[in-house]
Amino acid sequence: MTKSNGTAPFERGHPARATSELTLRIASGFVLASVVLAATLWGGLPFVLIWAIAGGGVAYEWLALTEESAETRRTSRTIFGILIAASAPVLHWYGIGPALLIVAGAIAALIAMDRHDAKRGLRASGLAYAAVIALVPVAARDTSFGLLTLFWMFGVVWGTDILAYACGRLIGGPKLWPRVSPKKTWSGFIGGVAAGTIIGWMVLTTPLTGGPAPMPAAIMIALSAVAAILSQAGDLGESILKRYLGVKDSGHIIPGHGGLMDRLDSFWAVSVFLGCSLVVRSFWS
Repeated sequence: MTKSNGTAPFERGHPARATSELTLRIASGFVLASVVLAATLWGGLPFVLIWAIAGGGVAYEWLALTEESAETRRTSRTIFGILIAASAPVLHWYGIGPALLIVAGAIAALIAMDRHDAKRGLRASGLAYAAVIALVPVAARDTSFGLLTLFWMFGVVWGTDILAYACGRLIGGPKLWPRVSPKKTWSGFIGGVAAGTIIGWMVLTTPLTGGPAPMPAAIMIALSAVAAILSQAGDLGESILKRYLGVKDSGHIIPGHGGLMDRLDSFWAVSVFLGCSLVVRSFWS
């Protein structure tokens, strides 16, 4: 976790250093994507463990960010991280009810423990945030179109992220929201949404990924566009949180990317969208 020190804490460094950081970012991103895709194809416990670790790690990072010193209360952060992580295999083996009970119990315990802490609401919301990461992919994988749904999520989020970065660097132009994220541009936003929409539609129509999805092309395009916009909104949302807390990165666990929250913020927003869709679908059916 890196503290910022001013109104523009994310200045670009020396070109050689920037190139080195970009290379590291690409390499670590490729490794992570390969592991996630392999686990997704394999399914079962390996897939569940990936998201259990991700959810538990996000919970740990969030709690560390919201404490006066990241060096304190490591034991409590670890326990709450384990509880959130445990909700994923519980969902896989026993269903959504017991999994949500674990999450609700963890949130209640944190609120009780932090009853004199002014940030207890923010800290408790972090466990709910992390639970989305731990639970939604596991729930989606167990549906009839689970593999296709997850490939769609990955395609939209990764496509949006990569093209937003590329368009922002190559085209530049007016800033999207300079007070929150000084490097993001409107060209990056538009390029990212266009890429995420196209890639999402392609995934949903390709037999190789389990397609075509049983829906009209216009619905596929609309869902992908909404998800691409939400993907960037998730990134901006975490930027707002980090600005509020006065930090640059949520952690350093992923070379070139920072923490798990830094890598999963866009995926979290699309996961909320998907989770709401799964709930509506369950009531509808």
